[in-house]
Amino acid sequence: MNTAVIHSVPQGAAPADKKPAAPPAPIPFTGRLAVGMLGVLLAAMMSGLNNRVAGLSLVDIRGHLGWGLDDASWLSTAYSAGELVAMPFSTWFAITFSLRRFLIAMIAAVISIATILPWVHNLDLLITLRAVHGLCSGALIPLLMMSALRFLPPPIRLHGLALYALTATFAPNVALWLGAKWLDHFEDWRWVYWHTVPLGAVAAGLVAWGIPKMPTAFPRFRQANWLGCALGAVGLSLVVVGLDQGTRLDWFNSPLIVKCLGYGTLITALFLLSEWFHPAPFIRLQLLERRNLGVNFSVFFVLLVAMTGAVGLPATALAQLQEFRLAQTAPIGLIVGLPQLILGPMVALLLYQKWVDARYVFATGLLCMAIACWISSGITDEWMVSQLIGAEVLQALGQPMAVISALFLGTSVVQPMEGPFVAGIINTIRAFGTVFGGALISRLMTVRGDFHKEMLLDQVARSPVLHSVHDFSQLGTTIVEQAEVLATADIYRIFAVLCLVLIPVTLCLQHIPAPKITSPSAPK
Repeated sequence: MNTAVIHSVPQGAAPADKKPAAPPAPIPFTGRLAVGMLGVLLAAMMSGLNNRVAGLSLVDIRGHLGWGLDDASWLSTAYSAGELVAMPFSTWFAITFSLRRFLIAMIAAVISIATILPWVHNLDLLITLRAVHGLCSGALIPLLMMSALRFLPPPIRLHGLALYALTATFAPNVALWLGAKWLDHFEDWRWVYWHTVPLGAVAAGLVAWGIPKMPTAFPRFRQANWLGCALGAVGLSLVVVGLDQGTRLDWFNSPLIVKCLGYGTLITALFLLSEWFHPAPFIRLQLLERRNLGVNFSVFFVLLVAMTGAVGLPATALAQLQEFRLAQTAPIGLIVGLPQLILGPMVALLLYQKWVDARYVFATGLLCMAIACWISSGITDEWMVSQLIGAEVLQALGQPMAVISALFLGTSVVQPMEGPFVAGIINTIRAFGTVFGGALISRLMTVRGDFHKEMLLDQVARSPVLHSVHDFSQLGTTIVEQAEVLATADIYRIFAVLCLVLIPVTLCLQHIPAPKITSPSAPK
């Protein structure tokens, strides 16, 4: 029978063909360790804001530096590529160098690069720095899940997963408001990068004081799958370039996109193949054979794709239709993001109740998101933020129920030595799902927008009203705007159907009972 207790994760893992070593003695959860965990959380939040705020502010950044849209778009692509590359390997390096030392090094690198970025005006150098920035930032997020599984006792471990969920439900949504503050209130675009410096300094201090010192494990360097590491870094980077630049370069009409996606997919497949057969992999893919990992993480990927449109899609629509700036669309992000600070712990408490089945909580969250998308599909060119409030409230309710339940159902079937592998897998899926979701929305917007433009032009051509039109430029503008509205509505309907399709799949997952809460002093 499966147990719902999420096991502690040791700071080392034996090769797959050898008998695993006994897990280390549990570390008592003290106030000092709680402070250290707070530092890990702040570091992960800093990483989430680092990507989102800069991406949302790209128009202002390139305006101040005098770059065109095509050149500046590579800044976001470079960051996303670095972030995804770091995800599969972060926990391995944290174990090898020790969690505390690796965390502090990555935080220091992130805030150091953020400090100098506004002073760099050479585009090639800035793209390189953003790639390294993404690499260091991406290494921080998996360590939050790893730390939660390693240090938190069962009575509060689900709350640790709820904190990890904030990196997907809180930070990306609050970034809208934060970006608006720097650009419209303080009117200083440099804070788009600098805001991570004080947050990172506090996080580093808390980690240095609170996270216990652990021994290094440098002999692991001789066992590691370095060929797989090189394949993964190259393959994942090429895939991100292909997805992120696809819309701008017209997808498969561009030789660059064809090569990036083709070679990237092939090299990534070779990376996964090498990881499967290597005795000491960075991520143990065999874990995905378990239903609550393989099926659940597939659902989680689609869930992340659907979540990319919860705030980003309406914000983009309002920017195009009403010419809103970040400050005017920021309330949408706050409606979804701020409640997560309360809803996350509430969902964790709910999952601790013995009468609660996490699968049904997961399904309820998906249903809320599906209803929210269906409501939003009624968008017109007259909609403002007020018309979106109901749908965004449903998103705020549904996202924590779905994400935290998915994490609980997945991490509850892993053994102590498998925790770092699971953290690497799920965070790779998380980063890839976000990039894929953005690319999917852009592609659907183009395809459906072109379709609706053709249909509207055909209707206008057949209408007798055409003969009385005097301003054809205005007519063309109106047709384009209406096509964008209809395309946005189509995307919402697609996401609503996706969420509904996931519900029966979620209910087929293996039932995991609520964790057994024991006193910390009770005998094991």
